[in-house]
Amino acid sequence: MSASDPLWLVFGASGYVGRNMVPHLVAQGRRVRAVARRLSAMEAEGWQGVDQVRADALDPATLAPALAGVEVAFYLVHSMGGGRGFPARDREAARNFAKAAAEAGVSRIIYLGGLAPEGADTEHLSSRVETGEILRAGPVPVVELRAGIIIGAGSAAFEVMRDLVAHLPIMVTPRWVSVSSPPMALDDLLADLVGLAALPEAEGGVFETGGPERQTYAAMMRGLARGLGRRRPIIVPVPFMTPKLSSYWMDLVTGVPAPLARALIGGLRHDLRANDTALRALVPRDCLGFDAAVAKAFEAERGMLSGDRWREGAFDLRGYRHDISFYGKRMTLERHSSASPAAAWETLEGLATRASGYFALTPIWRLRAAANRLLRGADAGPRQHAGPFAEGETFGFWRVHRVRPGERLILLSSLRAPGEGGMEITLEPDTAGGSRITLVLHWHPAGVWGLLYWFLLWPAHAVVLRAFLRGLGRAAAQEKMS
Repeated sequence: MSASDPLWLVFGASGYVGRNMVPHLVAQGRRVRAVARRLSAMEAEGWQGVDQVRADALDPATLAPALAGVEVAFYLVHSMGGGRGFPARDREAARNFAKAAAEAGVSRIIYLGGLAPEGADTEHLSSRVETGEILRAGPVPVVELRAGIIIGAGSAAFEVMRDLVAHLPIMVTPRWVSVSSPPMALDDLLADLVGLAALPEAEGGVFETGGPERQTYAAMMRGLARGLGRRRPIIVPVPFMTPKLSSYWMDLVTGVPAPLARALIGGLRHDLRANDTALRALVPRDCLGFDAAVAKAFEAERGMLSGDRWREGAFDLRGYRHDISFYGKRMTLERHSSASPAAAWETLEGLATRASGYFALTPIWRLRAAANRLLRGADAGPRQHAGPFAEGETFGFWRVHRVRPGERLILLSSLRAPGEGGMEITLEPDTAGGSRITLVLHWHPAGVWGLLYWFLLWPAHAVVLRAFLRGLGRAAAQEKMS
C-alpha cells in the first residue's frame, strides 16, 4: 500500500458496520480513512495504518477535510440513535454529504440502506429508502445495497435478541415475533459492499441482499438460544402489544440504547424479502445460513478485546461472557484541577491506600466493600503503597486492567452484581495550565436485573463519584502547593 493508492473512506466508522468495515478493508490492502463524530470511539478500536478524522454530516464545515482525496466513500451513517426526529436529521445529513462529495471529486458513493416493502409506513424503513434517494439525486454516482438483519456482535437487532434469550426463559412477546426477514452474516454483508464498490457495472444500481433463509424473529431467537447453549425459550405472543408498546418494554430487558431499539421495533410491521438476483449476477457467493452466522459471530466476538481505551463490546470487558450485554451504560463526569496532569496522576497513585482512602466519602466506599464481602465478592484490601499502578494489580474491589502512566487508568470491578463494569480515568492538560480529569463509569448489564441495578444505583454512583473527583482534584492541588 502506498500514498498513490486510491483512498477509500468509511463514513460512520464508529457504527456497527463501519467499525467492522475498516479492518476488513485494511486486511485487503486498501488505503483507508475512517470518519466519525468522536475520535475517541475510533481510537479505542486500535486500528493501525488508518487515517482517522472527526467529521459530522450535520456540520458541513467538517466534511471537506474528511472527503479530500477520496475516491470511494462508504456512507454508513444514520441518526436513529439520536431519538425522535431522526428522519429529518438523516435527510439533512444525506444532502450535506452528497454536496460535499461532489465538491471533493469523489468518484463513487456506496450506501448501505435497509430492506423495505413498497410503501413502507414506518419511520425507520422509509427513512433508509429516502436517504438513498437523496444521495442519488446528487452528481456523484451511488450504489445502494439494501440489507435486513445482520448477524454479528454489535448489530442492534442481534443484540436485542441476545439479551432476550440469554435472560428470559419465558417471554410474553409482542406480535412482531411472527414477522420474518432474511438474516445475514456480517462477513457476507461486508463482502457484498466491497464487491459492489469495485465493479464499474454496479454504478447507479439499487441491490438487495440477505441470507439464504427467511425466518421469523421467534425462530431466530430459538436459534440464538441454541448458539448460547440455553434452553429453547418459551415464547408467548400477545396480539394486543403494538410495536410502540413493546419498544417501552424493551427498555427494561435489553442493553441496546433505547432510541435505537425503539426505532428498530417501530419498523417491525412488515415481512421483509431480499431479491438478490441482480446482486449475485455481479457478486456471486454462497451466504452462510443462520446457525453458521451465529457461530461465526460468537467466534469473532471472542477475539474482540480491549486496548488501552475502553472499547465498547470488548469481550474481556464483559467478563468473557456471551450473555452479558454488548452495549453498555455509562456515566461521564469531568473535573478541572489547578494541578498538572503529572501531579494529578501522582495523587491518583495513592488511590485506596490506607492513608488516602478514596479522597472523599471513604465510609461509603468501605460500606460497599463490606456489602460485597457479605455477598462473597472479591476484596483484595487497600493498596499497601502509593507507587505506580501495575496491570493485573488488585485492591479493594478493583483490578487494574490497563494503565498508560500519566494519562489513563482502566479499572475493572469485582463487585458481586448482575453484570460487568469498570471505571476509566483520563488526565489531560487544560488551557489554564492545570488538568482536566474525566471519569467514565461503565456498566454492561446482564438482563433485566443488571439494568435495574444500574438505574437504581445511578443517583448514588453520581454522588460518590463526583465527590471522588472533587477530592482527587483538591488533593492534587494541595500537593502542588506543599
